[in-house]
Amino acid sequence: MKLVSYRPIDNDAMPWRAGLLVDQAVIDINWAMPDAPSTVLELLQNWAVWQPALQALSLDCHEYEPLSLEQVRLGSPLTRPNSFRDFYAFEAHVKTARARRGLDMVPEWYQFPVFYFSNASAFLGPEEPVVKPKATEWLDYELEIACVIGKGGMDIVVEDAEEHIAGFCILNDWSARDLQREEVKVGLGPAKGKDFATSMGPYLVTLDELEDVRTVSAAGSRFNLPMIARVNGKEYSRGSFGDIHYTFAQLVAHASADCMLHPGDVLGSGTVGTGCILELGTERYDWLKPGDIVELEVERLGILRNTIIAK
Repeated sequence: MKLVSYRPIDNDAMPWRAGLLVDQAVIDINWAMPDAPSTVLELLQNWAVWQPALQALSLDCHEYEPLSLEQVRLGSPLTRPNSFRDFYAFEAHVKTARARRGLDMVPEWYQFPVFYFSNASAFLGPEEPVVKPKATEWLDYELEIACVIGKGGMDIVVEDAEEHIAGFCILNDWSARDLQREEVKVGLGPAKGKDFATSMGPYLVTLDELEDVRTVSAAGSRFNLPMIARVNGKEYSRGSFGDIHYTFAQLVAHASADCMLHPGDVLGSGTVGTGCILELGTERYDWLKPGDIVELEVERLGILRNTIIAK
């Protein structure tokens, strides 16, 4: 099942509405089921009830008039998450990025998954322009995956954690690397280096669509899904969701330790190996600039495309 937030292409004033993407067309959930909420966040807040109803609708929606993708604009599936934690879960990225700064791996990285909080108010959807911050010359993308929480809880154990995940999206954690570099010297951050934009989408894919690429272990599930980043049509990055060191079950468990997770919270994976210019090196690729088009593609999860513009 694929959930979207959408509005008509000619009505930017209309609130974002929840839809199901079926056969490259959007079924408005509230129009098809008048008792259902009209937003994705409200659906998640009672996910145990609405998930089976939506599953049934996705299998039997032929009597409803769909909207073609040419008629709608897709937003981030959650246009305003409750909160956003971004982790650092791919070992290859961490090793390479640290080695480029002449640093060894921190032993503590292998003891628990670390994260930082970022700006839940700055989420963008597919095709939305990303404004280059005035203060940065080192603008970068990050090829990531996010999970969206559909069932709240505290002190969730790894064995139960996937019951709390509504689904996965592609995530682009845009980064102003020069600002980030100076901030972390102070001992906090990143802050303004990440504050300006995070893109997510194009849709939220539920876990049942990924069963055939799923490998289960005591640490949770990994999914064999290729991940690719392109800039202006040229491939820059290629990795696999299956290479994640800490599973999303482990990320959910760690995030919920002594802390309540709520439906509509978002957890990011951190960058996949090779998944940003910082890691690849500016001897190969220039930092992003206005006019650049960045596409992140993850098999089954779609393509998330954004264009950089000047302020």
